[in-house]
Amino acid sequence: MAELIVAFDLPSGREALALAGRLPGLRWAKIGPVLFGREGPPLIKEFTQRGIRVFLDLKWHDIPNIVAGAVTAARELGVAMTTIHCLGGRAMLTAAAQAAGGAGSDLALVGVTVLTSHDAGELEGILGRGVPDVGFEAERLARTALHAGLRGVVTSGQELGLLREALGADPWIVVPGIRGPGETPGDQVRTIEPGEAVRRGATHLVVGRPITAARDPLAAYQRLVEALD
Repeated sequence: MAELIVAFDLPSGREALALAGRLPGLRWAKIGPVLFGREGPPLIKEFTQRGIRVFLDLKWHDIPNIVAGAVTAARELGVAMTTIHCLGGRAMLTAAAQAAGGAGSDLALVGVTVLTSHDAGELEGILGRGVPDVGFEAERLARTALHAGLRGVVTSGQELGLLREALGADPWIVVPGIRGPGETPGDQVRTIEPGEAVRRGATHLVVGRPITAARDPLAAYQRLVEALD
């Protein structure tokens, strides 16, 4: 069964922890660069002390030594999952995978393929060449990440079915951009409904604003839990 990760993209750790306390059975909390920049490691420790797994989503993309050091620091903090950019290349991916501790580690390292805010036109500008198929680019990057030793990848719902078929049953596939019927996509171009993401093979669904910006966050959270069940 796919697991729900709540993205606590909120202004303060106090607000994040208050909301977390209202969500029964919460297993995963995503902490991104804004909240981590304001609150740092103490917030991660507070979540883990409450028995909540932390997905530290900082999407590192740097030289291999720096990324390996960042992954090591995340592992020492007790982070359960963290992200790096597949576009960093094989050497960076391999160094990060080694720093994560290998297959038996408590830290799952996942590679970001193509951001959900990118479409083919924007990706062409980044890569400097034509991109006839975003799915092909996502698959190419995902295969590189898995060959380097990562636990899985992050991809949009639109490429999800393709990657699950190409990569097999074992890798984690983490899917952001989850939106219910009629919900605004915001700045995420390639979105998917939760039930469809599960059917296509997602292992983890990342949901932020549909919960945190809802009039009733608890009701929104419960609807998503029921959809996954």
